[in-house]
Amino acid sequence: MLIIVLLITLSLTIAIVFLVAFIWGMRSGQFDDTYGPSVRMLFEDKKKKSVD
Repeated sequence: MLIIVLLITLSLTIAIVFLVAFIWGMRSGQFDDTYGPSVRMLFEDKKKKSVD
């Protein structure tokens, strides 16, 4: 019975940590650009001019 209480406590603690990390990420703007990453591979990189 003690293991059930321990596992529930541990799982709730981990869930709260992930929830806090998600809320922190949302407030800091990590998920603002939803369009850019999906088309980034379609853009060509600018070629660097070599100095010879």
